[in-house]
Amino acid sequence: MPGKPNIIFLFPDQLRADFLGCYGADWLDTPNFDRIASNGVRYENSFSASPICVPARTALLTGMNAVRNGVVGNLHNLRADYREAGMRTWPELLNENGYYTAGIGKMHFYPWDDRRGFQYRAICEDKRWLHVRDDYYHYLQEIGLRKMHGNEFDGYHDGKGAVVSTVPWEHSWDRFVGKEARRFIREYGNEGPFAMMVGFPGPHCPYDPAEEFLEGIDESKIPTAALEVPGITRLRRGNVEGNKRPWNGVDYSEFPDETKKKIRRHYSGLVKQIDHEIGEIFDTLEEQGLLENTVIVLSSDHGDYLGDQNLIGKASFFESAIRVPLMAMGPGIPAGQVLDEMVELRDVTPTMLSFAGVDVPDWYDAQPLPGNGMPGTSGRDRIFGLLGDGWMNFDGQYKLHKYSTGEVLLFDMEHDPQEQRNLASSADYQNVLRRLDAELTAHIMDSTRESWHDRLAQNGDMSQDPSFGREGWQRPWPNSPQVAPPSYTGPAR
Repeated sequence: MPGKPNIIFLFPDQLRADFLGCYGADWLDTPNFDRIASNGVRYENSFSASPICVPARTALLTGMNAVRNGVVGNLHNLRADYREAGMRTWPELLNENGYYTAGIGKMHFYPWDDRRGFQYRAICEDKRWLHVRDDYYHYLQEIGLRKMHGNEFDGYHDGKGAVVSTVPWEHSWDRFVGKEARRFIREYGNEGPFAMMVGFPGPHCPYDPAEEFLEGIDESKIPTAALEVPGITRLRRGNVEGNKRPWNGVDYSEFPDETKKKIRRHYSGLVKQIDHEIGEIFDTLEEQGLLENTVIVLSSDHGDYLGDQNLIGKASFFESAIRVPLMAMGPGIPAGQVLDEMVELRDVTPTMLSFAGVDVPDWYDAQPLPGNGMPGTSGRDRIFGLLGDGWMNFDGQYKLHKYSTGEVLLFDMEHDPQEQRNLASSADYQNVLRRLDAELTAHIMDSTRESWHDRLAQNGDMSQDPSFGREGWQRPWPNSPQVAPPSYTGPAR
């Protein structure tokens, strides 16, 4: 058996954990998602700390949190000179260590056809980027089809984005990505170790599965949406106005329960479509004799409210936006593990590097995932959420999130998992709020300081450096990002 394992990172877009069978969903069948969980390790408490597409993906690329890498919103981009600033993306690090790297499907790079270190690309971008002339665009052109906006399907506005696609399933977004992943495995899988990221555009909205994937979904078992907690008026207004924009064009000012149920059913259909593609990737690995030497990791960039809190999409720190599936299987990983420790999405990156025998860079604040056969030793004590307009601190029981709207939310997640009782103004919880806020402030300060690594004149004491005293001294460049010890950790709880 080859010394280095192949690595496949399966990455659906906007997939919340509780819509998979292995996380308790009993209204749909997801045998191939579940196969990964049952044959390896599943993380019960896995989170996307920056629950928007581009920040989550950039944190993965760099192994650094959103403040440190500078991408805290979907309109931001990784600095153009990141290599000169001392950073490398995980595909670049694997390239340098003998891996052939492939990015299949949606990556959400700016520009969209950038490689960011991936040597092989087959591009099928976001379902909302209709003007992107990617590989999927050309594929549709060749067969007389085109990318379509959701509002071109019957019932789009009445269903608040839940429709049945008129594009045949065989030519759908996720089907194309699955086929391209299988093509890569067949053509290059036996040439040496490879690392492939498979970015499925679904189950991101529009919620447009093919009709056949709606069959077998028991709508009566789909959980109803959590009610809107008092005190999020401005968050709710921003969510409604943002979705009125042309990319979506849906007005959620009125969001009846029946419509939420329909959206959840259609979302389930999209999950089933991706499950089918994962099954065919498994089949191809087995056909090529590669499965036993391949590590398979699965997660997502964030979840989807699907009506929880009377919201749609993502971009805050409610559970349905930040909880993501995370599981791994492969050589040396014992089957049947379920870990309760808290972990983060970006922890996938040092995990993949460790499996490849690559040293984890000293600038990472991501850490390898724990578990028997996994490279990490422990989970996290805190999950710090970072976006341009909101921050979070979650200690495993209490979750504080605060926003640029001025809204502050505090929940006891052990006793209020649906986040229905905001404790931020309760006299009984002011000590908890102050502690979480102090920890969060210190983390933001540390991350902000570390984000300025490129401005450092020197890492050390210039007063003891003879070269600094001579004429013509130049500051060293690059000064690689360094993770400093946190200035405040706070009590355990």
